[in-house]
Amino acid sequence: MQDIKILYVEDEVYLGKIVKESLESRGFRVRMETDGMAALPAFREFEPDICVLDVMLPKKDGFAIGKDIRDLDENIPIIYLTAKNQPEDVLKGFRSGGNDYIRKPFSLEELIARIRNLLQLARGKAPATNGQAAGDEIPLGRYTFHRLRYELRLGEQVQKLSHREAELLRILAEHRNSTVERRDILRRVWGDDSFFNSRNLDVYIKKLRDYLKEDESVEIITLKGVGYHFAVGG
Repeated sequence: MQDIKILYVEDEVYLGKIVKESLESRGFRVRMETDGMAALPAFREFEPDICVLDVMLPKKDGFAIGKDIRDLDENIPIIYLTAKNQPEDVLKGFRSGGNDYIRKPFSLEELIARIRNLLQLARGKAPATNGQAAGDEIPLGRYTFHRLRYELRLGEQVQKLSHREAELLRILAEHRNSTVERRDILRRVWGDDSFFNSRNLDVYIKKLRDYLKEDESVEIITLKGVGYHFAVGG
């Protein structure tokens, strides 16, 4: 991942400086802009490999920037950073051309992991996801997960998913045939890893297992004390 260029747009200068310097210390080349109007000219000039966009920006928000960038390059990975966590905000992010959506506050390790994952997908190398598609339709064995429509399809059968069911399945699909930590799921889907939310996660995992039971090659395996391994064959 040497010489990877990241366009990073963040109006919180102190936070932005920390993230920029941390990414540069890992070998990434980073161009940072602090307002929305500067983002598109920077994209054209810098020609980044991936864009990391804050949503709440002065002059032009991150979703609008993402849409403009997507119009110029349909393949470049886009990650949104935001404190917004309502279902309609997440959906708007994906409809604006985003590939991933990270809620603030976030850890640097999480950001780097997602950057690497999306770059691998964009280059057709995805050891962590075994070739997961970055678009709306994600194949899972005999199933097809439509993440924007919140649907899980098996032939003519359609299982409608709630927002949290869809978000949980999306995270598992990102890590298919690998392990995702329980704590990471809780923070990304519920915002924290409290006992109450942990019990909710157990309920949602049980629901997803029930939805996926028609294909024996698809299995959510519990790794006690760690998290889940989402095994997808076929």
